Amino acid sequence: MTTTLDRRLAAVLALPLALALAGCANPENGGDVSASEPPARPGAPTGPVDATPQPPSPTAPRPTAPTPTAPAPAASTGRPPLSATDLPTLWPPTGPPRQPTDQRKPNVLAGRLSHGGSGPCYTLVTDDGQEHALYGPDQGTWPAGTWVRVTVGPPPAGVECGPGRLVGLLRIERVG
Repeated sequence: MTTTLDRRLAAVLALPLALALAGCANPENGGDVSASEPPARPGAPTGPVDATPQPPSPTAPRPTAPTPTAPAPAASTGRPPLSATDLPTLWPPTGPPRQPTDQRKPNVLAGRLSHGGSGPCYTLVTDDGQEHALYGPDQGTWPAGTWVRVTVGPPPAGVECGPGRLVGLLRIERVG
């Protein structure tokens, strides 16, 4: 995009220069300035010099500010530009992945409470049918059938909370 803008800017700035150079032709002499004549300065009188000042002609070229030149292209590194190379392609898969590809936190579970209540024991059934016995004092009242996401920790020692794998309940939140 910058290259396109640079080209447009150079073209716009080159136009007054081209017009100024085109104004070097002397229509009074019928053509171009000859090599023996010095070129006239813009606004300087042409032809015989008289003492009365003359207004500049509307067709006389006006002085222009110097135009910036476009930056020179970078030195070649010997490599083709990136757009000239082929894109890398991946091979087709040979089969389904052997391990799960979802990156899940091992201490976060989601599912439906099959046994709720005011705690401290709850039973969570995950989507794959596994039961987890959750032990968490002061976690509130959760009715059975509620869909939740829980953060679990190591199982507490000496506690029995019902069927499933015993884990400590650190945090519980309703989903859906």
